[in-house]
Amino acid sequence: MRSSKSLPQPTRSIKLKRRLLPIAVGLLLVLELLVPYRGWVVLLVGLGGVWLIGALWARSLASGLQVARETRFSWKQVGDTLLERYTLTNNGWASAEWLELVDHSTVFGSTVIMGIPGHSSLRRHKQVICNRRGVFTLGPTTLRSGDPFGIYEVEVHDPSSASLMVMPPILQLPSVEVAPGSRAGEGRPRPVMLERTVSSSRVAEYAPGDSLKWIHWPTSARLDSLYVRRFDSTLAADWWIVLDLDQAVQVGHEQDSTEEAAIVIAASLADRALRERRAVGLTADEGKIWLPPRADAAQRWEILLALTIASTSESTLGDLLRGLRNSIRASSSLIIISSSTSGEWVGDLLPLMWRGCVPTVLLLDSASFGGSASVSNAVAALSTAGIRHDIIRKELLERFAPDSREKRLEVTNWEPLK
Repeated sequence: MRSSKSLPQPTRSIKLKRRLLPIAVGLLLVLELLVPYRGWVVLLVGLGGVWLIGALWARSLASGLQVARETRFSWKQVGDTLLERYTLTNNGWASAEWLELVDHSTVFGSTVIMGIPGHSSLRRHKQVICNRRGVFTLGPTTLRSGDPFGIYEVEVHDPSSASLMVMPPILQLPSVEVAPGSRAGEGRPRPVMLERTVSSSRVAEYAPGDSLKWIHWPTSARLDSLYVRRFDSTLAADWWIVLDLDQAVQVGHEQDSTEEAAIVIAASLADRALRERRAVGLTADEGKIWLPPRADAAQRWEILLALTIASTSESTLGDLLRGLRNSIRASSSLIIISSSTSGEWVGDLLPLMWRGCVPTVLLLDSASFGGSASVSNAVAALSTAGIRHDIIRKELLERFAPDSREKRLEVTNWEPLK
């Protein structure tokens, strides 16, 4: 988590907790000067000695304590395990009989109490299951300790921090799969086109009548026989993923919400499109998220990053569809992901269809996420308009989700470094 840039230096402070002690020492000194007495001297030496030892002890801890944190990656996906290593060092002569380590991380902050001798180092590993998408901070870290007499409290605050991006998971959603010729995102089947797709889906042995220009030479050379590429019978149109983040239609809580489900579906479909070498784009929040279709590797990270930081807004699905009318190609395939139970926005989809766009609507069943409204109105409106649609229930996503959605924290014991 360290970078090549100049790192901020830790701040070190010593705070006096027993304020009566210096008052007592001062009072004894005045009494000894005004009314000499051997008892005052004994008390003065005793209390003064304790005060001096405590001050030197605290100063040793303040200058000698330090902590270093290391993590291997700056990004994860929901369900991945994050491993972080702490190295705690005491370079001073005084031992920390008690030490409080406070981790201010936004992903898994914690507090640990321990002790560490002088001139020694301890190390431990912490691992946690990343169960929420978003951008988090690892650090800062605060160490608190003190002298054995409880006179001073020492605090060492290390402001060093690093960002951790937890991306949404990628799921394989078989229910979105449809028969060849009507893939998800291409809506209703199209008649046979005169134009072939630009990408092949498989190879087959050469048969009389096959065009020689479709011979797949690497496979032919490997198998010592002629093989040709076979193509899909539909136009390889761009995919536009239209994500409805209208806060008024979202139900559920955190990971079990329609918002998170929609984002997971969008990420999974984008990954699928890119693996099939299709150009895929993403739009949401009335165009504030706008990534035109591309089929390169960088597009995957652009989409995942946008989905990682995406949040609900006041923009409706109707607003989003109206903004698309003059912004996308007429032959594009629209994949609309929404939890809206109303069919009012279907009217805003018709002008896009008249321009040649082919929609597929993935409706999240709000009732399965704890909502009270039914998707029947939206289904009826889509059926009347002849728009292909599928209903996605919470149970489907849970079946293919990571093994655990619960936050699990595992920490090894502190081990001395040799």
